[in-house]
Amino acid sequence: MMWKLVCVFLTLQLGSWSVWTGADELDDQVKIEVLVKPDQECSRKSKKGDLINAHYDGFLAKDGSQFYCSRSDKEGHPQWFVLGVGQVIKGLDIGMMDMCAGEKRKLTVPSALAFGQTGKGPVPPNATVVFEVEVLSVSRGPRSMEAFGQIDLDKDRSLTKAEVKEYLKLEYEKGGKPRDEPFYEKILTDIFRKSDQDRDGQISAKEYNIYERDEL
Repeated sequence: MMWKLVCVFLTLQLGSWSVWTGADELDDQVKIEVLVKPDQECSRKSKKGDLINAHYDGFLAKDGSQFYCSRSDKEGHPQWFVLGVGQVIKGLDIGMMDMCAGEKRKLTVPSALAFGQTGKGPVPPNATVVFEVEVLSVSRGPRSMEAFGQIDLDKDRSLTKAEVKEYLKLEYEKGGKPRDEPFYEKILTDIFRKSDQDRDGQISAKEYNIYERDEL
């Protein structure tokens, strides 16, 4: 209930934004505004292939009405995704590059980089959208070719859950932020749900390479 109230509050705040003109609809660039920078030094900035944990709330630029709030969707859990490989809309892939953990941004995304000419759900066709995003953590994702070799401990060109889990633990420990077992299990479930296409409990080299096509 509290998160829903927070999202409603954000919607009311957005009501004070200026209404975007039709000219903005034609812009093919993502407008980035940094709202909050972390107090501590940023040791890692997000890049293509990184594993991101973030909250993001979506609004229609035309009138500020809200169409999505990650704090109320899926029991309010922040979203896990690999940046830059199409797991989120193009505008988020672009606008969330070079972010630090703890950073917040406002991203204005033209329709061509959002939901396009068809729209989606409550988002109408050709709509410019605005996302307020907050990055909670940034870690090197299991999609870089360098990472694959490091994860594949037995060099059999397939990744088990144990290998991926060990890799994630090492990454978080290096960053001085070790996590508990439920944290890693949640990431593993999401990674294998998206990548283990034949559901054999392993990510083969072929399944892993789904994003290798000059995308990382």
